Amino acid sequence: MARLTKEEVKERVCRAIEDAAPELKKIAASIMAEPELGYKEDKTSSKVQRAFDAMGLTYTTGHGRTGLKARLNGGASGYTVAMIGELDAIVCPKHPAADPLTGAAHCCGHNIQIANMLAVGKGLMADGVMESLKGDVVLFAVPAEEYVEIDYRNKLREEGTIKYLGGKQQLIYEGAFDDIDMAMQMHVATAETPQGEMNLGTTSNGFIGKLIEYKGKAAHAAAAPHEGINALQAAMMGVMGVNAIRDTFKESDYIRFHPIINSGGDLVNVVPDKVTMESYVRGANVEAMIDANKRINRALKAGGDAVGATCDIQDLPGYLPMRNDAVMNGLLEANSKMLFPEDNVRYGEHMAGSTDMGDVSHIMPVIHPWVGCIDGVLHGADYVVSVEEVAYIKTAQALAMTIVDLLYDDAAGAERVMAEFTPALTKEEYLALMDSIDSKH
Repeated sequence: MARLTKEEVKERVCRAIEDAAPELKKIAASIMAEPELGYKEDKTSSKVQRAFDAMGLTYTTGHGRTGLKARLNGGASGYTVAMIGELDAIVCPKHPAADPLTGAAHCCGHNIQIANMLAVGKGLMADGVMESLKGDVVLFAVPAEEYVEIDYRNKLREEGTIKYLGGKQQLIYEGAFDDIDMAMQMHVATAETPQGEMNLGTTSNGFIGKLIEYKGKAAHAAAAPHEGINALQAAMMGVMGVNAIRDTFKESDYIRFHPIINSGGDLVNVVPDKVTMESYVRGANVEAMIDANKRINRALKAGGDAVGATCDIQDLPGYLPMRNDAVMNGLLEANSKMLFPEDNVRYGEHMAGSTDMGDVSHIMPVIHPWVGCIDGVLHGADYVVSVEEVAYIKTAQALAMTIVDLLYDDAAGAERVMAEFTPALTKEEYLALMDSIDSKH
């Protein structure tokens, strides 16, 4: 058989993805109907296993408890590109599709990520495609991207079940990325036009996770408040202290602090003697994030000092800021312009939110586009998919064609990516940084 041209390879890939769309929508809907939170995604993992089985793929399981890796072998050995999809949901109890017991809902779009991961696999499995590529492709379903239920995950960590709270952090630690050279995934975003958009990823914030506990002294709130030490007042003073220093943070560092109170007292007529909170401290770069965290800790502790309470803070390694690879982004941009109106393919602005794909991006080349295909707010109760062709077909086609560009022609595209990429951290340096953040104050 004559060697396929790159254009012929891409045509076969795109046609196979389009043909698979009805099946992929069913899988996405099934995952949407049974949302699960991080490190608990057993049903979702089983659904991906069944999809891999139906595709005839061999795979490994148990990565970060629930993660799965399937490998497509190329015509010759070379670089390995991972296409990632996330298994977990977010907490959004008011969403119509939320689990009534856990409040979990896929208004994060991770069910669409899984559909895209499978779609890329189906496209690359079209006749003659992988044989035309030098290198392998890993379909990687990963756990626990949403950094929620911090107390629960911290207990798993204390039990030795996991080392890190974030899924990709745990996978890096376990060595699940050791056989991967570069990676890609997508996230959904609110569509600004009826055609949807491909927003090429740029940068995003990282963050440090925090568990905060104020301890005071109980007393009758009406008869003897003078005998108590009010932990709730201490917590409020601590938050006010952080608010008092907000204008000292550089705007270019995008510092964010947004705490919640998990427990604010037991009875209204008893002075609260224990208050627990959790929060993130976000920043656009590692140095700013660490510096802001130290200053915020100082302000939080001052709230305890003000009323005579104690303030115990546990800092937990959160996620690192995102770094999108310029060469891979350029390939994705060119392929996206074949599918989207040209004006609808653009580079996004810095995002103040965070994702654990940022951790991976410090070690290897990564792209992480934000695809406009929903109405409503991401993580909101009004979230709904509005541009299905973009959600389930065009995005996967653009990403799969980018993999073709990387691995076709003796992997010339991947060679260029690796030649121009300088990792910010080695795996060992990354793990050392994570461990340095993990501390109690």
